[in-house]
This record gives sequence, C-alpha cells and structure tokens, in this order.
Amino acid sequence: MLALSALALLFSFGGATAAPTALESRSVSPLSAADLATFAPYTQFARAAYCDTSKLTGWTCGEACNALPGFQPTLVGGDGNAVQIYFVGYWPTQDTVIVAHEGTDPTQLVSVLTDANILMDPLDTSLFPGVGSNVLVHDGFRNAHALTATKILAEVKKLMSSKSTKSVTIVGHSLGGALAELDALYLSLNLPSGTSIKLRTYGTPRVGNAAFASLLDSKVSDLKRVNNKKDIVPIVPGRFLGFAHGQGEVHILSPGNAVACSGADNAVDAQCQIQTVPTIFDGNVLDHLGPYEGINIGTIFCT
Repeated sequence: MLALSALALLFSFGGATAAPTALESRSVSPLSAADLATFAPYTQFARAAYCDTSKLTGWTCGEACNALPGFQPTLVGGDGNAVQIYFVGYWPTQDTVIVAHEGTDPTQLVSVLTDANILMDPLDTSLFPGVGSNVLVHDGFRNAHALTATKILAEVKKLMSSKSTKSVTIVGHSLGGALAELDALYLSLNLPSGTSIKLRTYGTPRVGNAAFASLLDSKVSDLKRVNNKKDIVPIVPGRFLGFAHGQGEVHILSPGNAVACSGADNAVDAQCQIQTVPTIFDGNVLDHLGPYEGINIGTIFCT
C-alpha cells in the first residue's frame, strides 16, 4: 500500500490545476439500483484479472469466477510483473468476447515503475493504423499494451469467428483500465466494421491527451469508466501535463449512490471526480480498491 501511495505522489497533482483547454458544461444523472447492478459482472471480470493464471485457465479463481459461471477462457497470459496478467474468452450469457487486463500490483516493482513514467508519445501506427501524430499517450501504458496487443487481437478474431459473434467487451482496473482503453481503440481499428465494442473500466488513470480521449470516444460509443468515492488514481497524471479523460464517467459517491457525469474530463460538477478529489492530498488511496458496489478489486481479493 505504501508503494501505491508513492506511485500517486510520482503522478503529482491531478485535479485543481487548470486544464489546457476550456472547460465544458457538465451535468450529472443519478443511477438507479438497477443501473448499478448491471456493472457487477464486469467488475468481477476486472477482479478476476488479478488472480493466478493457473486458476484463470481453469476458471477456478474463487468468488470472481464463481460469479460468472459458464465463461470460457481461451487465452491467459502475463506474469503480473513484466507483463500484466490478461485473459480472453467467450461469455455465452452476453454472447460476447471478453478481454480483461490486470491492474497495478504495488508489490510488483516493474508495474509501479510503468505507472510512474509520465512521458507521452504518439501511438505506433503499425498497431493503430491511421492515427495521427497529434494523438499522444502515456509512454509506459503504450509500451505495456504493445506486449500483448497482437496476441489478443488474434484470439479475439478467432473467437468472433468460431462463436459467430460481433460483440467484444473489454474490462480493466487501474493500470488494467488504461490497457483496456488502449485495447478498445486498437481493436476498433483492427476488427471488421460492424463489431460492437463495450468498454468498462474501474479507477482508471488518464491515458493520453485530449486528442486521444476524443478519438476513443468517437470509436467506442459504449464506454463507462467507474470511479469510487475519493480514489486518487482517476485524477492522475495531472491535466497540467496535458493528460485528459474522455466521456463516460460514473462516480460512486457511497454504497448504492452513484451519478453519471456528462461531458469529458473537467472540474465543473461537485459530484464528479475532479471536484471530489481536487488534489491527491484530498483523496483516499484505499478507495482505489473498492468496494465497487460491494466488490473489491486487487490481488488480495482473489479468493
């Protein structure tokens, strides 16, 4: 936990500093209990991504796997250190291919250092065809994504063909959420037209600049990024460094009480993340682990 706190300090101030572009108007809408309940399966997939790969292969990872009976993992990889754990499989309940990425494990130094690297670079056009050099992303996230991108794409294509589905769902928490954002854009550019892509992330840091956020919004219309109470991770890296979130924020204020925030990353509404956590010193790193409507996410919750 101390390592994660140090990570946050390396990101520096995230919220109160003025954004590089003009703020947009913003409104909030309360989510009903039924709305919140729809997130639970995706939260469990994000939780499962922290579990041991041997248990993921057999889908015996405890509570998270038990909550998702019938899921069929077909590709499992990573070591939780140099390469974040990930898995791909088919979810018959929703007739969709699932791609899930592990987040930051503070006990794994390499993962922490990946998060601490706040340089931005253009995307590799061999992976992201047609994306302009004005689209910049966190260098560490970009490099981590490249380690698994082609393997995941090949498996997704194979499953879409064998299961006759056009639906892909991508999930992740923390660093895994950042990788999920990159995967969502990557897959949208490399899968057949007509593919339906859903993105669900939890406690995700800012991944790139405003051009990246805008491009992701344009390519992935079904996007929700869930923030929990006073979690500090969603406000870093700071906007003064040129980073920005896109649309789709859902902010859990307390158990059973959450709002959907309209617009892209800005600091207008008091119930949305930036106003709730104007700087890292106003936040609580423990909120990063949850609970997300009763579900905690992290290596220690793989039971």
